[in-house]
This record gives sequence, structure tokens and C-alpha cells, in this order.
Amino acid sequence: MSIQSIKIQPLTAESFLPYGEVIACEGNDFFHINDQQTERYHALAVAETDAKVGLSIFRNIQTTAIPFAIEMLERHPVGSQAFIPMHGQKFLIVVAPNLDHEKPDLSQIQAFISNGTQGVNYRAGTWHHPLLTFEAPSDFVVIDRIGTGPNCDVYTFPEKIFIEN
Repeated sequence: MSIQSIKIQPLTAESFLPYGEVIACEGNDFFHINDQQTERYHALAVAETDAKVGLSIFRNIQTTAIPFAIEMLERHPVGSQAFIPMHGQKFLIVVAPNLDHEKPDLSQIQAFISNGTQGVNYRAGTWHHPLLTFEAPSDFVVIDRIGTGPNCDVYTFPEKIFIEN
């Protein structure tokens, strides 16, 4: 089996649509509220869950240098998961569609880079890599399911896959 290498591409709403929503002001409509002092970019993403929705802060304490290898993806089958950078930091998003009900399609992995003003909302069941950042510490608001029962599947690859510019 040959070594698979994935090129990083810019994050756009169109390119990320199969996996979820991009959370950003740019390119989205707004309306004014609060005596015309605030632009509201309404419902940029929708939380999917069968339980309560929680807002947490994830602090990533390890940096990522390109190129690098990944060995696994995870998914949350009964809840979406959103990541919103708190300090304008760029971060990487690695996703794959389902091959079947048990595993991702490793031949269709895609890698995106946020410009630092974009967050993402992974749809329930979307295979993705855990948070990858260039700066440490990096804080993110995370919006996801808070409930009982299993909601994290992990798939370990038979071989490493490399992410590069």
C-alpha cells in the first residue's frame, strides 16, 4: 500500500458543506439588533443532539507542525460538535465521509485550514481528527452534546496518513 498524502485547502462554506457548517461572519447575511448597534449573523450552524447542549472551552496545549502524520479519526454519532477559536488563531480541520456504518472512507480525507475567524460545526456522525493548532495554548469554545451513553467512535488507520501544504 502506498503512503497517502493529503493537501491542506482553504476552508470555505461550499467545500466544507458535506461535513457541516462553517461558522463565520464573512459571506453571511445579518440583520441589525440592539438599536442598530449590533449585526446579528443568525443561526450560522445548528446543534444536533438528543440531549442537552453544553458550551465548553477546550485548551489545546500542543502545537502541530506541517507536514505531520495522522493515525486516527473520531466521530460523535448522536451529536454535532462545534469549534470556535477564541483568539483568532488558525487551526486545521481533517475530515472524511463514511465508507460504511463502521468506518471512514480514508481515500476521501480532506484537510482544511481556518483563517482564524472561522469556526466549524461537525454534523453528527462526521469523521474528524481531534483539534490541531499551530499555537499553544489555543482556546476554543466548543458546543456539543452533554448526555449519557456512548457518543465517540474512534477508527485507527492501518497506516499513517500525511497532511502537507
